[in-house]
Amino acid sequence: MEVTRTFDLLDHCLNNLSREDAVAGKQGNQWIKYSTEQLIRNAELLAYGLLSLGIQKGDRVSTVSGNRPEWSFVDFALAMTGAVHVPVYPTISQEEYSYIFNHAEIRFLFISDEKLYNKLAPVVVEVVSMEKIFTFNDVPGADNLSALIELGKKNEETLRPKLTEIKNSMREEEMVTMIYTSGTTGIPKGVMLSHGNLVSNFKACATHFDLGLGHRSISFLPLCHIFERTVNYVFMYRGIGIYYVESLPQIVQSIREVKPHIFTAVPRLLESIYDGIMAKGKLLTGIKLKLFFWAVELGKDFDFNKKTSIFKKFKMAVAEKLIYSKWREGLGGNVQLVVSGGALLQSRIARVFSAAGLTVLEGYGLTETSPVIAVSNAVTGEMKIGTNGPVIKGVEVKIAVDGEILARGPNLMLGYYKEPDLTKEVIDVDGWFHTGDVGILDEGKFLKITDRKKEIFKLSGGKYIAPQMIENKLKESVLIEQAIVIGNHEKFASALISPNFVYLHECCPENKILFKDNADLITQPEVIAMYQSEVKEINKTLGLHEEIKRFRLVSDSWSAQTGELSQTLKLKRKVIEQKYCDLIEEIFASSRED
Repeated sequence: MEVTRTFDLLDHCLNNLSREDAVAGKQGNQWIKYSTEQLIRNAELLAYGLLSLGIQKGDRVSTVSGNRPEWSFVDFALAMTGAVHVPVYPTISQEEYSYIFNHAEIRFLFISDEKLYNKLAPVVVEVVSMEKIFTFNDVPGADNLSALIELGKKNEETLRPKLTEIKNSMREEEMVTMIYTSGTTGIPKGVMLSHGNLVSNFKACATHFDLGLGHRSISFLPLCHIFERTVNYVFMYRGIGIYYVESLPQIVQSIREVKPHIFTAVPRLLESIYDGIMAKGKLLTGIKLKLFFWAVELGKDFDFNKKTSIFKKFKMAVAEKLIYSKWREGLGGNVQLVVSGGALLQSRIARVFSAAGLTVLEGYGLTETSPVIAVSNAVTGEMKIGTNGPVIKGVEVKIAVDGEILARGPNLMLGYYKEPDLTKEVIDVDGWFHTGDVGILDEGKFLKITDRKKEIFKLSGGKYIAPQMIENKLKESVLIEQAIVIGNHEKFASALISPNFVYLHECCPENKILFKDNADLITQPEVIAMYQSEVKEINKTLGLHEEIKRFRLVSDSWSAQTGELSQTLKLKRKVIEQKYCDLIEEIFASSRED
């Protein structure tokens, strides 16, 4: 059958791509695998259970959970009943939960564990529309998911005709999910997406690589984010088994156990993997040390479409045998593809990984576009490092006069929930979605993002600064974990730098640098000199007006948990600028007096 609604994926897999490990999750030290048949059975029983509770088409139901098979069971069950799935991050504040639950008028809520249950219990009592909560784990005093499955079994015979009728009546233009944006610039907006939005997107993306039934993936980026969710649909559509990893500390061990062939990542994670590989390389000695960094330098020259001499091929073969193969072993030994999205990826990392056989497929999109607009194509060979690949089939892109990327196609959202005016602000009368990102079509087809339109700022002299590009260059340094470039309406560009404290702590003893804590460490003259040298070298790669004239080190490590980064690990610029307003004032105060 043709796949036109998200739940059509189930029959598609059953008829063409059935496997014993369609999805899997870890309980304790054991992987619990669910076959295609079991995935479908659990989803259908949950659908019957929800119908028993009187769920109606259009009702909003929320999930707050890490990645696990139960999330997918619920997702497909809701799609079959016509309810709207509103997945929410497990790590946001109680105030954000309260806003989303009330704004979306959530009727039922699915929570993964006791910790989240206790966190949300005080919030839920204030949500008038909320009727019932179910938990995936056994939680004292809470209804478990198994109870809803049993309810579904009890009423299955009676409700089978009704579920069939609902599914048959479902149109692809009907809303299937609502995803609230992270709210980095204000109140979260509910992005309404239809079956057709998601299906058109995952079917188009599925043509960009060749993996299928014989392959496995791990899923650890949040399923509540549209990037990981759509990629999960892509994997199912291709017949790839999905092993869910519920928490970040489990990733390394899970990779070793599952030995995946493909996974998704955000640039910050790939940077961490790269830094980890480099750190291990520095522990080598003698010829091994020289060979390691020879291979790294060789990789930095990699290009997908570059003609390679026989001698270069020989060197790559040597590097593969002695170095690159060892890197892949550290990632389970089978990884062939890594899909990167969410932010700009440093080109050197894409080159080195791809040279090592960890081919990086870079993509670009937004929640409002379900999300993919463009992604590298490993099948056609349309791969260009430093870009986000070609625009996917069915989607149109054009660059506005001011450089903003405009897109339209079947993946474009229905609109913002209860916000028709905001919807009109971003979708013009001709159906073009204004992404807010600035970019170009390299060679007329490779989409390249240069910055966020709202983040580009102007110096007092009239020159424009695109901060993301400079920040990416700064983060190429092993000394720098995160950086934010500032200077709007000032005479020059400056930066706040969050150091790589792990690396600093390791190199301080050998340099005889003594310190009490991180706040003391960043004041040490030797440390400041190290960063001055790094910034000086990076400035050589920048235009004169782009150079970082001043910088300040901060004693904090930035993360989503501490609030400086979004859930997708992007800088929360307003939060950071407010947090360090005194430091920023100190940087620019003297220049304003000149």
